[in-house]
This record gives sequence, structure tokens and C-alpha cells, in this order.
Amino acid sequence: MKPKVRFHFNLESFTIKAWEVFHLEPGNHFGKFLETLRGKLSLRKVASKSGLSHAYIRDLELGRNRTTNDVIKPSPDTLRKLSQAYQYPYTDLLIKAGYLEEASSSLSSIQIHLDNVWYVEFGIKSIQYVSPDGIIEENVESLVTFTSFIETLTDHHFVKLDMHLFVNLNKIKKYAPSEGKLYFNDYEEGPSVTIAAMPQKKYHQTLLEYEARNTGFVVEAESSPRHSSLKAKFLT
Repeated sequence: MKPKVRFHFNLESFTIKAWEVFHLEPGNHFGKFLETLRGKLSLRKVASKSGLSHAYIRDLELGRNRTTNDVIKPSPDTLRKLSQAYQYPYTDLLIKAGYLEEASSSLSSIQIHLDNVWYVEFGIKSIQYVSPDGIIEENVESLVTFTSFIETLTDHHFVKLDMHLFVNLNKIKKYAPSEGKLYFNDYEEGPSVTIAAMPQKKYHQTLLEYEARNTGFVVEAESSPRHSSLKAKFLT
């Protein structure tokens, strides 16, 4: 008599996996890209690093809310958190998500006026300049060129406010301390960047003063020695 073979079947697990297979958005290229960025990291690990829920991160990868079956798209603030978690350039994520149009070129064919640039972001082998005219990307050819460029940024009132982010202080129009955000127009909407906590603490008063200078409003100076003066030093 042949022994009986028993199969153990987890219906709940199968239901979840089946949903993901049959409901994956056909054109969900950005979601698949996010999944590639995550690589071997667990959803909970990325959730811990980004401050987002692991369920929401998976929804973004699938391109749909698994509860409502609605197509979802990450907000710019969500992309900022993911860029920090994955150590991937923020502007690259904005481009891939459809928030910005890519305009790649070299300095040999287009002259970049730093005074017109909102902020500069460094990738692994490139530099991106974000301005009202769009995004220009330049390849970094050598460390000597990079070091010289850092000095140039300092001369043009750029300050390092995140690991890869350098902001033109003369272009700040709105500083939202509670959110850690800088806006480049007079309203809390449109182009913005989220800055890291430590640089924000160091340059809090400076950011307030530049906002006042750029918009014509007067701001009272804070007496706390933690804050730097209007003459911002380059953060290393």
C-alpha cells in the first residue's frame, strides 16, 4: 500500500501573492525601479530607515493601493525619504517619478549660471543643477575638478544642507522649520527640498535671515550661540 502524501497549503499567503501577480500595474516601471533599488533589503528595514510604513512601500512598488486597488504615486516628500533611505539622488527619483523633466548636457555646450540655480545635488559620478529652467547634469571627471567646484559653490553662497545637497541661500523664499523644508517661491508649494536635521539646527538662524533678505521681510536675530551668523560657513 502506497503511503499517503499530504500537501500543506497556506491559503492566506497564496492569496496575497496571487493578488500581487494579477494586479501588478502593466506600466508600473517606477514601482519596479523602486523594488530594484531596495534590492535585498527587507521592507521593514527600509521602513525603519525612511519613516514610511512597510505596507506603503510595497504598495509603491506595486503601483497600487492593495486595499482600494487605486493607482498610487509617491509625493515629492515621500521620494525625499526614499532617496535618503536608498542613498539615491533625490532629483533622479523626481525625474523617474515624472515630477521633473531631465535636461542633460555638459558645461562645454551650456553655460551654467550658479546665481540662477536653486540647488545642486551630487550623484555618484555626476552633478545636477536644479533651476527655474529645469535640470542640467554634468559628469564629474576628477577629484581636483570636484574640489575646485566646492570652492566655487561656497563663493556663490551655497551651503551643504544634506549629504548630497547644496542649496543657494540667495534663492530661499520660504523656510518651514517644523517640516525642515526650503521653498524657492513665496508660498509653501512648488519646488522644495527637505534638509537634514543637524545642518538645519546649525543654520536655522541663517536660513531665517536669508529668507528675510530674499523676500524683504524683517526677522529678529536669535541670541542662541548654537546658530551661525548671516555669514554662513560651508558645512563639511
